[in-house]
Amino acid sequence: MKTQAIMAVAFASTFAVANPVVAQDKAGWPDNFTVGTASQGGTYFAYGSGWANFVAESLGVSGGAEITGGPMQNMALVHTGDLKFGLTTMGPAQESMDGNSPIAPGMKMDNVCAMFPMYETPFSVTALSSSGIKSISDIPDGATIGFGPAGSTSDTYFPRMMETLGVDFERRNGSWSDLGGQLQDGLIDVVAFAAGIPIPAVSQLEVQTDVNIISMTEAEADKVTDSFPVSEFIIPAETYQSLDEPSRVVSMWNFAMVNCDMPESFVYEITKLTMEQNDSMVSIHKAARNSVPENYSKNNVLPWHPGAARWFNENGYAIDENRIK
Repeated sequence: MKTQAIMAVAFASTFAVANPVVAQDKAGWPDNFTVGTASQGGTYFAYGSGWANFVAESLGVSGGAEITGGPMQNMALVHTGDLKFGLTTMGPAQESMDGNSPIAPGMKMDNVCAMFPMYETPFSVTALSSSGIKSISDIPDGATIGFGPAGSTSDTYFPRMMETLGVDFERRNGSWSDLGGQLQDGLIDVVAFAAGIPIPAVSQLEVQTDVNIISMTEAEADKVTDSFPVSEFIIPAETYQSLDEPSRVVSMWNFAMVNCDMPESFVYEITKLTMEQNDSMVSIHKAARNSVPENYSKNNVLPWHPGAARWFNENGYAIDENRIK
């Protein structure tokens, strides 16, 4: 898989002036770090790149983001230590922890620890307005649907959801940017997005053409939530110019994760920075409005890194000892 690193370098002098509170012993801290994100055009890449730069500039450690196949691959890369940090979704995280990842069947990826909550990933469907597709039941038999990068959260769960809802389709994989281009060019019929909102690729499509952002009916949402580890989610109407009213879909939580062997003090400072400066995170991506400590309880899969757990416990968000790696 082709990857691309986007590095942000920060100087110690800048760090010392801007963040004197972090002038502590950095024994064992890495010289640099890389965050596993996903494909360009998706929220993971925008959020992860911005967050990596924010951490690098604030803590004086060189850091950046790497394009990957998304949550499943990020779990594998962080577990093995090829990447120290990554972004994942609770469904793929559970499958990876249980040894059911299609990337490495039978390998229990248990050297991955939670750091902080990110946001919910809505599963939403987009089609060109000219297609006449206004609902999931309108998707014609044999339609070509883009499900994102192979092994991504969307690719792992959305095809199964569509089958549960009785949709007959041809499967297409690719980056969100590529699939958005294929949709615009009429090469595919639908894109089934799973990403934090607003999704950059959808916002770009809206600028270039007319699209329908398709809601689930109450019955469809109930059927999917009964069958998958998701909950009902409402996309606010103001999220996209194509929406005239809120859109009912389903969603799954995302968390930032870290290799469990990373130094406690380093992970503590990153967690502290991220959880205490939400305004800076929201300036990176609007989905970070949900990257707040109160949502720590949404993690019921990954063990907590000791450094992250220390910050949460110090600030009144209790994490049991048996949940800490």
